[in-house]
Amino acid sequence: MLPREGIRIQSGYHSPQLDVKVKLNTNESPEGPPENFSDALVEKLKTIHWNRYPDRRAGALCEALAGLHGVERNNVFAANGSNEVLQTILLAYGGHKRTAAIFEPTYLLYNHICNLTSTNVVSFPRKSDFSIDEAVLEDVFAVSPEIIFICSPNNPTGKLEDPKLLIEILRRFKGLVVVDEAYGQFSSFSAVDLLPEYKSLVVIRTYSKTWALAGLRLGYALCDVAISEVLWETALPYHLDSFKQTAGELALSDSEAMSERIGNLIAERERIAKELLEMGFDVVPSQANFILFGSEALDAKLLWKSLVEKDVLVRDVTSFPKIGNRLRVTVGNHKENSFFLQKIKEIIAQQ
Repeated sequence: MLPREGIRIQSGYHSPQLDVKVKLNTNESPEGPPENFSDALVEKLKTIHWNRYPDRRAGALCEALAGLHGVERNNVFAANGSNEVLQTILLAYGGHKRTAAIFEPTYLLYNHICNLTSTNVVSFPRKSDFSIDEAVLEDVFAVSPEIIFICSPNNPTGKLEDPKLLIEILRRFKGLVVVDEAYGQFSSFSAVDLLPEYKSLVVIRTYSKTWALAGLRLGYALCDVAISEVLWETALPYHLDSFKQTAGELALSDSEAMSERIGNLIAERERIAKELLEMGFDVVPSQANFILFGSEALDAKLLWKSLVEKDVLVRDVTSFPKIGNRLRVTVGNHKENSFFLQKIKEIIAQQ
């Protein structure tokens, strides 16, 4: 018995895991949670009644997230990573004979999860600077999709979408506008501020980057109550276990420490960008925790291989649609970033 079509993930999504000294390929936090997090979590876990099902609506977690973002608890939907949030949205609002619009290059999982949920995907090209082309909006609206996905800052480019363009889409589009802000806390603008005015807006966030909890697999959506209710009803019963709810709530108590880390990562991001520019690379302006870069003088695949040979792993994104001859490097800690920059310089010197 063969599985139905669309199950296999798109080539290029999975990043190879190699045994190297410096890994800067998966956009994770270079540091774990604050030191007191694990001890505090152990104490919290002692209070859980493990013989009972978890809170089906993750009330305490959603209350804490609502407080963080200045919304109400009923405006929050939480799931096992932002990918499950995306899947739940598509199960509820996508499906057979329904369409989602994306702007490529962008996050590869939009296409994949649409395939999993039998949702038709229509792709529109971005401009040469990787921003959404306002000229194609009429074509987007003409397709009449049920959902528009906008990743901002975009992965793998790091590009922040123009807030004015986003507002134009929200004003004119009748369907769901899903703004994926997996890297939102590294940027200068968040669509969360637009939630009170636009009922069709859904903003997605994750614990994997800012909160240094990629291993926890926790993500959430901020949206109108009517949408949130649909998402909770669509998700499987008790899909968020007690451990995850407890850890997610506890992590938010370290928001000051996380804010400091964000500032440090942004400073490191700008340092990397500046030095890559000085080396002659084309660097896409980023408001995420990674940088997309390339050079006409250097083949990206060969550069990736040379970096691996020098104990550095970055992301080869040349297989992504419309990316071209470029690599993506995650912003690590100061020592890791310096190691990466030094190895790049050595490779250039050997040309």
